[in-house]
Amino acid sequence: MRRRKFIKTGALGGTALGLGGLGIQSCNSEPVRRITILHTNDVHSHIDPFPASHPTFPNLGGAARRAALIQSIRKENPDTLLLDAGDIFQGTPYFNFYGGELEFRLMNRMGYQAATLGNHDFDNGLSGLLAQLPNASFSFLSANYDFDNTLLEGRVNPYEVFVRNGVRIGVFGLGIELEGLVLKELYGETLYQNPVEIAQDMSRILREEEHCDLVICLSHLGHRYENPDRVSDQVLAAATDNIDLIIGGHTHTFMEEAEVALNRQGKSVLIQQVGCYGIRLGRVDFELLPSGIGASHSSALVV
Repeated sequence: MRRRKFIKTGALGGTALGLGGLGIQSCNSEPVRRITILHTNDVHSHIDPFPASHPTFPNLGGAARRAALIQSIRKENPDTLLLDAGDIFQGTPYFNFYGGELEFRLMNRMGYQAATLGNHDFDNGLSGLLAQLPNASFSFLSANYDFDNTLLEGRVNPYEVFVRNGVRIGVFGLGIELEGLVLKELYGETLYQNPVEIAQDMSRILREEEHCDLVICLSHLGHRYENPDRVSDQVLAAATDNIDLIIGGHTHTFMEEAEVALNRQGKSVLIQQVGCYGIRLGRVDFELLPSGIGASHSSALVV
């Protein structure tokens, strides 16, 4: 199987990016620790690779190829997290026939740790999503959807903390406003809360109360919009503190590498999104150095 190499960019082994306002003086006496974040978004039930005759994505994608690429990266660095930014469902007959079970079971086999919810993950309603949750061995995270008084109450957490090689990694999820995108009867009494306010609160909790070294947002808000009042990943980065990496979805934005934005304090935040349909696998490598955090970021075609 041919697998194109990741393009290495950024500051690994060099000047620290100063991400999210993190000071890591506590690491002065510790060896450099490397954490790899792999991610997907908007896979939309694409299990098979595209055919050779496809005009845009010939021979690209496919769950089996993605699994092989993920496995090879884990051999390189076992301290790896695999995350998804939503819209796992809807897009091929596999979803129509199996309602999401196949997608979840394949993600289990690949070793996903967490995902957030996209608008299309509600396409079979709250009851359809609830029916499939037992098939997922990974966590679903959403901090700005209030599921109280719905079938999903207590089934979706706002955040989770993962520990890899002594590094505490806080991950939280944000979803797009469902009104106007999803029929009311499909999301029921789910309440949408302001994602900027929620993100500021979540990142503070993860940094100050959970003592996380890295803070990651799984966002299904979209990368950017012409309307500056519409919340996007770019707006979120500029309006918050403490987030190191925003993994985006919804707008199907293909990015070869992460965008470096500035937060409210003028410190760097990485924003990355890898298009759609499982065609690319995103990767961010963090190195915790005595002087700060270094990072490289890229994406690879799944071929």
